[in-house]
Amino acid sequence: MKITLKHLHTIPGTGKKPGWCNTKARDFFARHGLDWYAFRHGGIPEEDFLATGDGLAKALVDWAHESERIEQERQA
Repeated sequence: MKITLKHLHTIPGTGKKPGWCNTKARDFFARHGLDWYAFRHGGIPEEDFLATGDGLAKALVDWAHESERIEQERQA
């Protein structure tokens, strides 16, 4: 599954509002060698996030799966 900006901007529980801000996200991407440009233009595979071993990356992947499940239930 590709993780996208939609997932990044809607993940709950990371602050007063849902989602990560782009500035902190860019710092995270730089720290872990992830491609911010590719992410902004269609997303990157969840495996790239999980390979970082970072708990925030795992939480984002988990949220992406949960949000897609919720979306599919709404459409059913």
